[in-house]
Amino acid sequence: MTPQSDSAALAVAGHFAGACADIVGTSVRSVILHGSLAGGDFRPGRSDIDLLIVIEGGLPDAQVDALENLVRRADLGGASGIDLHVVAADVAGAPTRMPPMELHIGRYDGSSVGVEVESRVAAAPDLPAELSMARAAGRALIGAQPHDVIAPVRADWIRERGRHWLKIWRCHTDDTEDAVHMVLTACRIWRFAVDGVHSPKSEAARWALNQDPSLTAVGQALHQYTVDPAAPIGEAGIAHLLDTVLRETASPSSPVSGGRSPSTR
Repeated sequence: MTPQSDSAALAVAGHFAGACADIVGTSVRSVILHGSLAGGDFRPGRSDIDLLIVIEGGLPDAQVDALENLVRRADLGGASGIDLHVVAADVAGAPTRMPPMELHIGRYDGSSVGVEVESRVAAAPDLPAELSMARAAGRALIGAQPHDVIAPVRADWIRERGRHWLKIWRCHTDDTEDAVHMVLTACRIWRFAVDGVHSPKSEAARWALNQDPSLTAVGQALHQYTVDPAAPIGEAGIAHLLDTVLRETASPSSPVSGGRSPSTR
């Protein structure tokens, strides 16, 4: 990432956050930027803009539709997509294992997914990790700071959900479109299980290689992510990494994340 691309993406994120706040209105408590752009690992054409909106109450249908239209039409300014979550303030303030979610809109340009929309989800098992990451390393673009609106999340919930995805990916090691995501996210899951740290993708990959230099898929994924989007990632190496992370994350983790726990953060 260059300072120019960082500044351009931050400007786009700030403009988009303001447009979201205009749609939602006075119920907005906070619009939080997190993920690679907040963590200093943004890669033009490879990284999304990740935003979490915390609101009082729920979203009327008209606001859901307006936010979807905004995401579909947004100028990404070099980002590969937008990942937008909207949660109620009482949910963010007291996270559960499978909390309700007001809205998720994901726009993934250049992928087979395109745009996905989920609204009024009764139980969202991936949301605790999203809340934890936003609390740990997010920055408020509008409204209250992350620690003021998001309570700590149990780390064992995050570890268990991470292992869920590792097991699913173990059956899809031939998925070349998702290979870099699987590999780098597996590294992030591993790092969090061991140290309680939500690492940026590149940092997590280097950490994993330091743990085990034989993990060829990690080096290949890091090269693809940072240098050459066409670089291959070996299927056998992906399988070896996933098996390693599943084995290394089998032990219990710390009960709470989102601040520094006594032993791991």
